Amino acid sequence: MGTKLRLDKLLAHMGFGTRSELKKLAKSGAIQVNGQTVKDSGLQVDPAADRISVDGEPVQYREFIYLMLHKPPGFVSATEDARDRTVLELLSDHYRHFAPFPVGRLDKDTEGLLLLTNDGKLAHNLLSPRKHVPKTYIARVEGAVGADDVRAFAAGVTLDDGYVTLPAELRIEQSAAESADGLSHIELTITEGKFHQVKRMFEAVGKKVKYLKRITMGPLRLDPDLPLGECRELTGDELEALLRHGAAAGD
Repeated sequence: MGTKLRLDKLLAHMGFGTRSELKKLAKSGAIQVNGQTVKDSGLQVDPAADRISVDGEPVQYREFIYLMLHKPPGFVSATEDARDRTVLELLSDHYRHFAPFPVGRLDKDTEGLLLLTNDGKLAHNLLSPRKHVPKTYIARVEGAVGADDVRAFAAGVTLDDGYVTLPAELRIEQSAAESADGLSHIELTITEGKFHQVKRMFEAVGKKVKYLKRITMGPLRLDPDLPLGECRELTGDELEALLRHGAAAGD
């Protein structure tokens, strides 16, 4: 036997309506539990064992949701904001009723991989400063990024507030002299997440980030087939790897 929940709480969590709406739905005879019509929406049910349906539609209960979002620029990584559009506005109602939140943040003008979930324990493990979860970015940088910068990043650079970053791995994909746009094309892996960290690291060595995109977070890699502004649920393998990583980070 699993943990029991109120029927209306379970159905509200799955997006079938508010508590008051579900009360009316139950009274109309639309809800069945184990083949029997149930008119008490406050009934205690076992999501793992009981068969629940609404208007003949089976309800597959799940507590947590895990979404990969290809964040576009122009959206803030928050659940609500008085001035800007948030990444939650990119989700369908089907996902929003689970009340997911972004795990970490990407700047408003930064794009790329963003994980959204309602699994607070996993989010805590992935975000704790002590965990040093690796995150990889690709960037286009104004200025000639060279071997001196690679060495500086590997040693740790001093940010504008005096903080010295942990060692980071900087790879030059295309030099400013080689690229068509005159910018240095780089890939950078960091293991912390200070405010505007990537931009401030390049500022510390006299460069300016013109374009920034996150492509990995821990074991997760941005799906190259996921269009900008779209999301999808994690695959079984992705979720397993993420939960393993989160559990290890939580040790």
